[in-house]
Amino acid sequence: MSASSNATVATRRHPEWIKVRVPGGEGFARTRAIVAESKVATVCEEAHCPNLAECWAHGTATFMLMGDTCTRNCGFCAVGHGRPKPLDPLEPARLAEAVAHLGLAHVVVTSVDRDDLDDFGAAHFAAAVRAVVKRVPACAVEVLTPDFQGRRASVETVADAPIKVYNHNLETVPRLYKRARAGARYERSLDVLRWAKAHRSDLLSKAGLMLGLGEELTEVMEVLRDLRSAGCDIITLGQYLRPSRAHLPVERYVHPDEFAELGREALALGFKHVESGPLVRSSYHAWSHVPPAGGGPSS
Repeated sequence: MSASSNATVATRRHPEWIKVRVPGGEGFARTRAIVAESKVATVCEEAHCPNLAECWAHGTATFMLMGDTCTRNCGFCAVGHGRPKPLDPLEPARLAEAVAHLGLAHVVVTSVDRDDLDDFGAAHFAAAVRAVVKRVPACAVEVLTPDFQGRRASVETVADAPIKVYNHNLETVPRLYKRARAGARYERSLDVLRWAKAHRSDLLSKAGLMLGLGEELTEVMEVLRDLRSAGCDIITLGQYLRPSRAHLPVERYVHPDEFAELGREALALGFKHVESGPLVRSSYHAWSHVPPAGGGPSS
């Protein structure tokens, strides 16, 4: 990569290639109404996703189970933290109805961390997946799970559900975990992906990284190699955007050309699909992350 592509860009304001769409239109309004009626949280709203307007306008949303309060407090994340409410046993059914009303062929379901629960929320996750597939059999379900505190049985509980993609984000490089991912461990996150794949070899496994937190290119490449060694099939690479002044600062804005080059490097390592760009998030264009029938790589 050229020196210019690695140069630090002023972080006081977003560069010209970071452009967020303004919410509006009939599609956006319809999605907002369905989401509100479901009373299921979305990561689109809670994590201040920059793609909310685009995705909701196209009638898709990423649902977040088990409430809107996380038991962890990661330095990059906008989701609120504290003491969460008890699980709602009706939430899986409401999620399934929302998916049906939106007419989704592919849905991403994630959750807050629930370290307060005996199984860390795995059974609730699985129940939600089963409810969606029962209500909309043709819908492919992708889960984006926490690390379940490294409990393999919880990973396998979710993997046993009728899912197509098992996603777990590493978020950043190992050196920055203590600063960015309170309560998480790099090897534990790799294990989550290994365990899911070992339990169900037909699953597609997926992970995501944020860039701009102070990582070096060599560290990013090492993480990509570790993910491939863990059997990871799909990778998303996006720019970290600071949710508020209370969160970690952006150390660098990565140029789109650098994202494109990283995407090519990832494909060369053997990933089946790579989504790499400034506004890419885990569930961005998730329906396209499933490789074509021929199994060839795509980007």
